[in-house]
Amino acid sequence: MTPIQIKAVQDSFAQVAPDRDHVAAIFYDRLFKLDASLQSLFTTDLAEQGRKLMAMLGLIVRSLDHVGGLVPVLEAMGERHHSYGVRNDHYDTVGAALLWTLETGLGAAFTAHIRESWTTAYRLVSDTMKYGARRAAA
Repeated sequence: MTPIQIKAVQDSFAQVAPDRDHVAAIFYDRLFKLDASLQSLFTTDLAEQGRKLMAMLGLIVRSLDHVGGLVPVLEAMGERHHSYGVRNDHYDTVGAALLWTLETGLGAAFTAHIRESWTTAYRLVSDTMKYGARRAAA
């Protein structure tokens, strides 16, 4: 990611993060509308899961400047998600739900540049998690 993309992701996340519980609820609502079968993968309280999601997104966003330290965290998360039954195609659905949530939360501030920056960031995250999942499956 370029420094400009990293700043775009960090600045836009700072705009939605204060309303994290609502943002997480919107995300999960959209995720389950895109693929209702994903609901079965969530066995804990969805509000608690939302807090975990937003905390992890915050960590990822803050760590984009130092992505090397983030890689082992994401690989381990991919391994865990594999054990929960997450498949590769689920990552596309999650990415679509995330972008939609950001667009909803940011409104007109969700520019083409913000979309491209988040898409690049999410690709980095999902590819690294998929690598961890493949390692767990081997």
